[in-house]
Amino acid sequence: VWYVHDSIEDLQNAKKGEGKGASKKYVVAKNDKDARAQAEAKYGEEIILYRDEDVLDTWFSSGLWPFSTMGWPDENAPDFRKYFPGSVLETGHDILFFWVARMIMMSYGMTGKLPFHTVYLHGLVRDEQGRKMSKSLGNVVDPLGVIGDVGCDALRFTLATGTSPGQDLNLSLERLKSNRNFTNKVWNAGKFVLFAMEELSDDERIEIQKMSETIASSDTSSLSLSERWIISKLHQTVDQVTKSLDKYDFGIAGRNAYGFFYDDFADWFIESIKTKFNNKDDPEGKKRALAVTLYACDSILRLLHPFVPYVTEEIWQALPHSGDLLISQSWPETDQKKDDAAEQSYETLRSVVTKIRNARAEYNVEPAKKIENCTIVVKDSSALLSDLQSELAVLCSLARLDPASTTVASSAPADCEQSPSDYVNAIVADGVEVFLSLAGLADPAKESKRLKKQAEKLEKDLNGLNGRLNSEAFLSKARPDVVEKAQAEAKELSEQLAAVQARLKVMTDLLATTASK
Repeated sequence: VWYVHDSIEDLQNAKKGEGKGASKKYVVAKNDKDARAQAEAKYGEEIILYRDEDVLDTWFSSGLWPFSTMGWPDENAPDFRKYFPGSVLETGHDILFFWVARMIMMSYGMTGKLPFHTVYLHGLVRDEQGRKMSKSLGNVVDPLGVIGDVGCDALRFTLATGTSPGQDLNLSLERLKSNRNFTNKVWNAGKFVLFAMEELSDDERIEIQKMSETIASSDTSSLSLSERWIISKLHQTVDQVTKSLDKYDFGIAGRNAYGFFYDDFADWFIESIKTKFNNKDDPEGKKRALAVTLYACDSILRLLHPFVPYVTEEIWQALPHSGDLLISQSWPETDQKKDDAAEQSYETLRSVVTKIRNARAEYNVEPAKKIENCTIVVKDSSALLSDLQSELAVLCSLARLDPASTTVASSAPADCEQSPSDYVNAIVADGVEVFLSLAGLADPAKESKRLKKQAEKLEKDLNGLNGRLNSEAFLSKARPDVVEKAQAEAKELSEQLAAVQARLKVMTDLLATTASK
């Protein structure tokens, strides 16, 4: 490109600032002679020509990127021989024809090879309202500012898991905050494992590490139910995450790893394994528990590392490990052994705990209070009965039960048959039930007093609402949707009142029974 100027002075002015000698008048030619001939024919002989110093068009030069950065045109250059052609290109769908097509054509034309075999098209990052970010709208989110607020890992995880291939992502600040909490949770889980090893000597740490490295290939039948369950769930998650990554389903892969960490490892396994760590009478059991925990934690960090590299690297460096950097470690192996029986038994344990927690909430049991006289009945499975009996300490810890009066049995206690009204019965699954003594759940006197107040308030609210609904003036003047809403509220209050009154009767009867004894 040659720019055409009327004088030397015009050219000098055009070179000031960021002008770079540009002009609205120009010609395109192969050489100086051809450019002079075109310019004089079009603009006259008294002209000054200035050749543009930027010789390549933006998309043209970008099209050369796959091989020009590797030492080309020297095809014997080390980088060219080692790294070209590449494998996968990741880019936005909006520049598929501007850039990707040019790279393919230029590479094939210049080298005879395709630059990559796969193109992964991600969506565009939009604002919370789904609008494309632009300076004119003032809705551009500064990634450095976001990193300063929530951290790089939270932003990276949000972008990686917030969309499916090709779909745009509405960047929500609430989602960013949620994923910041997730990275904090990962950090705290790592700290838990470190604190569990705090009193170990260096030799003991090395021993635990070596034990953890052999868990995947060793016999796990002697491990506790919680340990066998987390190992099986981990191996299942490794298969799921790896399969999704192989298919470039990065969002699904990240969400699977997130779900396993949050729902299984952090919320249940860590709480379950605390009973092993706190048992000073079984040092060998504690060692095995530490080894399983370290194995699970190390594998989780490897699975999460592509999504949250900084926090996982930091934790991994603090834990007992082999190697220099987490990023250079091998990926967890797939197709490792699973334990379906352990998974089913532990899922039953979770259901039992959930039922008991629901009963605690229903009867307003204080969080710190341990429920007395609880019986978990398993009728049709000796294996499940044995598993739950072996995890009695875990059940008591998770559901806040009194260990001295809690049992796992094959049949309900005689008291349940003789005085069923004295117990809360929760059906967990086919052949699995929980019996909770009402006396152990709540103080009848205190609970009766609380329920009376609650019933009085509900009755007052219901009477007020029924008064409006029985008023001809209200029914004739109010809009139909307002009347329907009031009727729905009255129905809901009536149901709540009936439930409270039924519970109040149970407590009153229990109080009378206790007094007679």
